[in-house]
Amino acid sequence: MFQLKEQIAVVTGGAKGIGKGIVNALLAQEAKVIVLDKDVEAGEALARELPIDFLNLDVTKAEQVSQVFSRIIEAYGRIDILASNVGIFPQKTLENMSEDDWDAIFSVNLKGTFLVVQEALKHMKKQTYGRVVLTSSITGPVTGFPGWSHYGATKAGQLGFMRSIALEYAKFGITVNAVQPGNILTEGLIEQGEDYLKQMKATIPTHTLGEPIDIGAAVAFLASPEARFITGQTLIIDGGQILPESFDAIL
Repeated sequence: MFQLKEQIAVVTGGAKGIGKGIVNALLAQEAKVIVLDKDVEAGEALARELPIDFLNLDVTKAEQVSQVFSRIIEAYGRIDILASNVGIFPQKTLENMSEDDWDAIFSVNLKGTFLVVQEALKHMKKQTYGRVVLTSSITGPVTGFPGWSHYGATKAGQLGFMRSIALEYAKFGITVNAVQPGNILTEGLIEQGEDYLKQMKATIPTHTLGEPIDIGAAVAFLASPEARFITGQTLIIDGGQILPESFDAIL
């Protein structure tokens, strides 16, 4: 079960971090993976490391999104899976946040999700099959964290977007779901510093941080043909972080 052999999978933001974990999980299930990323250097390095195809893409540019997906259809004939994973998370308190700060994160995290998903669904609808999995977060939909109010707003917004389009496309054999990672040990998390990592470990019942492959495994499941009866749902992957009512519960 859960084999993705000969499935055409597109992963945005797949060159590193959680995206790379998703790529590895899909490859393990024998999918053909196309990585779309703005970071050309990282994308080309990944293409040398793994059996993937890489295309440069800025998800905020509608015309570029359309052109890239047309190239994929021309080369492969279909898109079975979209893992919409691109996201940024600059830290900024509300007091110090500018309008440009707000617009920048919404452009990538929400507008980028909209453009990529809309384009993929055009092709999935024609083939009456598709799996869309968004990378949201526990921050915003479930929890909050100082300095990430703009980030949390985008991640909560992704889930509202997901639920409505899941209804719009269910009759076409297409499912739309999301994963909500907790603290995953990526390059971006490491940049927050050792004190932050220690603080996060202390709040997680497993006392460990997740790894990108933990998210990838969940995405691979939701992307499988067997997950056909799951749509408009989210899966929290956080080592139990949101469960405790107090620190006494995780000593």
